[in-house]
Amino acid sequence: MLTAVDHVQLAAPPGSEDELRAYYRDVLGMTELSKPPVLAARGGCWFAAGPVQLHLGVEEDFRPARKAHPGLRVTGIEAYASRLRERGAEVVWDDNLPGHRRFYSQDPVGNRLEFLEPHDPQA
Repeated sequence: MLTAVDHVQLAAPPGSEDELRAYYRDVLGMTELSKPPVLAARGGCWFAAGPVQLHLGVEEDFRPARKAHPGLRVTGIEAYASRLRERGAEVVWDDNLPGHRRFYSQDPVGNRLEFLEPHDPQA
C-alpha cells in the first residue's frame, strides 16, 4: 500500500549545483539536505521544505522536460509568487484548475515547477 510520496527527483546538467542551490535555497526558501557520501559523489543536490523533498540528480545529456513537473502546494500563494518575482524568477499564472490558484515557474536549468493553493484549505 502506498502511503506518501517520499521525494520527487528532477534532472540537471553536470556542474549546475551552485545555480540550483541559489534557486531552491535562496529563491524558494528550501533547506539543502546532506546527501549520503556515495550519492554525493555523483553530483546533484537535495532540498526540503517541511515534508516536501526535491532531489536534483545529474544527467549527462540533460534536457528539461517541457510538460512533466512536480505540483507543490503552498500557503499564501500571492506572497509566495511575489517572493519568487522579487528574487528574479518568472511567475506565470494559470487559472485553468478549478478550485485552485496556481502558477508555474522554472528553475535555472529549465525544470518546470507548479505551485498551487486550493481555494478551500481543507481540500
